[in-house]
Amino acid sequence: MATPLTADQFIAALRAEGVTVVEVGDWRNHNRNHKGAWGPVNGVIIHHTASSGTRDTVDYCYDGDEELPGPLCHGVIDKEGTVHLVGNGRTNHAGKGDAAVLDAVIRESALPRATVQNTDGNVRFYGFECINEGDGKDPWPAAQLEAIERVSAAVCRAHGWGSGSVIGHKEWSIEKIDPVGFTMDGMRARVATRLGSAPEKPAPPSVRTARYTVRAGDTLTGIADDHDTTVPRLASLNSLRNPYLLHPGDELEVPAPAGHEPFPGADFFRSSPASGIVTAMGRRLVEEGCSAYADGPGSRWTDADRESYRRWQRKLGFTGSDADGWPGRSSWDALRVPAVKEGK
Repeated sequence: MATPLTADQFIAALRAEGVTVVEVGDWRNHNRNHKGAWGPVNGVIIHHTASSGTRDTVDYCYDGDEELPGPLCHGVIDKEGTVHLVGNGRTNHAGKGDAAVLDAVIRESALPRATVQNTDGNVRFYGFECINEGDGKDPWPAAQLEAIERVSAAVCRAHGWGSGSVIGHKEWSIEKIDPVGFTMDGMRARVATRLGSAPEKPAPPSVRTARYTVRAGDTLTGIADDHDTTVPRLASLNSLRNPYLLHPGDELEVPAPAGHEPFPGADFFRSSPASGIVTAMGRRLVEEGCSAYADGPGSRWTDADRESYRRWQRKLGFTGSDADGWPGRSSWDALRVPAVKEGK
């Protein structure tokens, strides 16, 4: 038996295990603790949702319904292997199960078949809902199975448990069939292998980013599609607590178009640089009909570059001090300067 992890400890354990995490709403304070105890805790239960679609599933697991109020688990694992955190504390995921199964989990011994429902599992188990229709036909992508392995290992490692502390809902309750599509013995073997070595957190990929200003009617799904990325990736890039709540005027980091130079910063130009970036920028300004060059453009930033850039800003609709000839992020992103290898 163990004291439940705090929200900070929980998310730190997941991230240390290399789990991609999205924080949804007020998940840190979202629980059913007013309806019963949370802890001591003994293990992890894996579920399938019998649903499809990430956004609707995450929303449902966060809110629940009148018959079964949310949160309905601690985390939702989507098909891409991203874990959406929806609760911290007691959640409505496990229901009643067999005390003999709980005893076996505590001892990490062979599980007996559940035959009665006499013990409240919501007190004792962390729960992860995995998006899958549960019909035996809906596939389990490798990234999703790996995420199940990682979250299970993360919680076990944090508490000093072994893989025997990870069970399926169908092993806990006589009324449940989930998860369908992979075996819990196989998953426990994967968790045991992972626990046999230090966590291998993959290094985050280097991402060249641009700035996007949210407009009325935008959705994160649409923005992700337009920038050839995913909602979880955008949520991670921008540390979004609720990836589905956007307001016009919000500014988001988005992956820069492949092959284009990211904004080098305003200070870069004010330092009168000599760089291939300046040359590439000047060529684009010429292409856009904004040239103020008598010669060039060249690699050294000059007054001609600034005047050409001022014309570009005016072409975009900027006026006054916003069209001062000094590059800013939004005008730079719109210019789409080809990527430059310095020295070229």
